[in-house]
Amino acid sequence: MAFKTPLEMLYHWQDTSPNTVFLRQPVDGEVQEFTWQDTADQVYRVAAGLIALDLPPMSNIAVLSKNCAQWFITDLAIMLAGHVSVPIYSTAGEKTIRYVLEHAQCPVIFIGKLDKTEEQVAAIPKGTIKWAFPYPHIEADKQWQELLVNEPYTKRMIPDWKTVMTIVYTSGCTGTPKGVVHNYESICWAAHGSLYEFGLGPQDRMLSYLPLAHITERVLVELASYYSGMRIDFVESLETFSRDIRNTQPTLFISVPRLWTRFQMGILANIPQKKLDFLLRIPIVNTFISRKIRSKLGLQKARLCASGSAPIAEATLHWFHRLGVNISEGWGMTENCAYGTCCVPFRVDKIGSIGRAYKGVDIRISGEGEILVKGKCNMKEYYLEPKKTLDAFTDDGYLKSGDKGSVDEDGYFRISGRLKEIFKTSKGKYIAPVPIESKLMVNSLIEQVCVTGAKLKQPVALVVLSEEARNEPLEKVKSSLLATFEEVNASLESHAVLDHLVIVKDAWTVENNLLTPTLKIKRNVLEEKYETLINKVYTEKIVYQ
Repeated sequence: MAFKTPLEMLYHWQDTSPNTVFLRQPVDGEVQEFTWQDTADQVYRVAAGLIALDLPPMSNIAVLSKNCAQWFITDLAIMLAGHVSVPIYSTAGEKTIRYVLEHAQCPVIFIGKLDKTEEQVAAIPKGTIKWAFPYPHIEADKQWQELLVNEPYTKRMIPDWKTVMTIVYTSGCTGTPKGVVHNYESICWAAHGSLYEFGLGPQDRMLSYLPLAHITERVLVELASYYSGMRIDFVESLETFSRDIRNTQPTLFISVPRLWTRFQMGILANIPQKKLDFLLRIPIVNTFISRKIRSKLGLQKARLCASGSAPIAEATLHWFHRLGVNISEGWGMTENCAYGTCCVPFRVDKIGSIGRAYKGVDIRISGEGEILVKGKCNMKEYYLEPKKTLDAFTDDGYLKSGDKGSVDEDGYFRISGRLKEIFKTSKGKYIAPVPIESKLMVNSLIEQVCVTGAKLKQPVALVVLSEEARNEPLEKVKSSLLATFEEVNASLESHAVLDHLVIVKDAWTVENNLLTPTLKIKRNVLEEKYETLINKVYTEKIVYQ
């Protein structure tokens, strides 16, 4: 390998830039800074604690926490101790926590910042050693400060490339999470590649707030920071997000469609769309307004913004482009280290595309229209599931993505939906819901949408309104939605025309189990919850629950 492991990069930065700030963690409004020397020292001490447990080599060590400096430190300490990291989403419920810990047979778990600490800790099987990050109200066998009194482990161990580094469990949007096994070669190859794809370097800053248990944050933020030497900041809480992003002034900012929509809604709550359109048409004023909005978002220094994890409406990308926020889409999956395609540099004529394949990644479209991918970034296997591993690959070694897509003459790929999400109406016609949902999201009054209707004559759309819409007169909202409804239907083939829109009362969240931890909708759960609404016959085109 022409590049080094994360541990070797830690040694490098400790030797060459010991006093450079690497991590910034806000706690009670005060920012705690960790230089590369500070980081290395804590890594060596935590690793010493793990080694003293005398566990079998390559034991699976779990991490259950929101993003924080200690997450990075612990991940490196697990590597140094010769073990395998098993991240668990900080939003995971008791059932998921118990399943992952038992399936991976984790003897130790690190516990950090959580929203439901008591009940989540209660889900940890008896006999599991619990070590706590330095946050209050975590009952554990050892607290962080106790780990830091260990004598530092001084041997500079270098892992073998073929050694397993981590088991990343999928978010489980369609069932039981699968443990995706990545060795050092696959996951570090992807992280190292991002240096050249995105031009990362020590001058860059990123805000780590999307779940580190998710492959994108792990590869393109945490692991990429070891190779680039860029600074990583964290958020203190959801309530301080705006403060923390403005304090960071990130040069690169990765988000998900749900959060980009939230940003859009926040802007429109202060400047109505008609007024914004008017201001953006005025020379000089448009530049001032765009700059002011980017400043309020904390993105005035961002040279690259990106969106992934789920489809984002083209209308949203065009809307932000008018403000000078160019959002590049990317595509990947847990099984290929989130390293498939990217739309960098940004091209407005390619909005709606997921971009071209990264260097070293080979992508083709199967006869059924499925995107197939091959590269060093592909997983080793599904943990303890050889049948599922076999089924995940073609005979010639391409990973089956489950996404239906196409490619244009420039090599840019587009996704029309998940093969499993395509449903058949009672007329025997197949419907791909994602493109229809993207068309509906043109209307800023719509915050969330799910097109469904298996076994119905025509599909229907379930809609969650934005905060802005809830403050508008009912008739005005219905009129706007009806106009969008008719415009979208006019663009669809007859078998895909929507019968009606149903406005549901409650937002879909991770907490009510209608979104995955990466904020993708759980279609099967939504369809089960709203089964009566979906199958009910309506005469009006816009109806309320």
